[in-house]
Amino acid sequence: MIKVKFLVVLVVLISLAAIKPSKPTVYLIGDSTVKNGSGKGADNLWGWGTVLPELFDTVRISIQNHAIGGRSSRTFLTEGRWEKVLANLKAGDYVIMQFGHNDGGPVNDTLRARGSIKGLGTETEEIDNLITKKHEIVHTYGWYMRKYINETKAKGAIPIVCSPVPRNIFKDGKIEIPETGYTKWAEQTAAASGAYFIDLFGIVARNYDAMGQDKVKADFFTEKDHTHTTKAGAEVNAKSVTDGIRLLKKCDLKNYLL
Repeated sequence: MIKVKFLVVLVVLISLAAIKPSKPTVYLIGDSTVKNGSGKGADNLWGWGTVLPELFDTVRISIQNHAIGGRSSRTFLTEGRWEKVLANLKAGDYVIMQFGHNDGGPVNDTLRARGSIKGLGTETEEIDNLITKKHEIVHTYGWYMRKYINETKAKGAIPIVCSPVPRNIFKDGKIEIPETGYTKWAEQTAAASGAYFIDLFGIVARNYDAMGQDKVKADFFTEKDHTHTTKAGAEVNAKSVTDGIRLLKKCDLKNYLL
């Protein structure tokens, strides 16, 4: 009799565990400014997505960084990386996306072949990809971003678009805010598609301006280039992401921030 009761209790506990809702996950997709290399700080280069979990209550929410260096909004899709994220995406999850740094390259060459068509329209360009050796229809940056947004929403998950972080390029002692290009296109795509938008470029630029050009150059970037950040720079960018999240009205993701 005791064995039977024990088995009944065990079955009930297993059943309760099975129906217990899993905690939400934040999926990060993007380029090397989100995750540099393996994400372990090789050559003192870090992406903001690697340090972002330090700013969240990861007991209640998971952070998965699927960003990878060198990818554009186009190649993150064509390489099948988005498909893997989408397969695990569930209602209540979040997708934070940041692309643009690599979208301006050539559409077809033997080095990268990663560029998307500039803008938000429906234009296409048919190519025989010199790297993959496959026929490909290339779309605009806006088209790829809309695809990520719409497929996220179709899963019942919440898309958050970030404008690209600024490079270490100052003009007259300030980070110049572009009037067009990927910063604006990210914002416009989010607005037209019903996604949340974080003006990450603007938030980071204001932080850089307040700290000064010399400190930014010395502490937040290596001498190798003007795009990839040190860990200190990644921390500034990650904090800027959370500052942006706090500004999003009706977005429950802010409830998981530390």
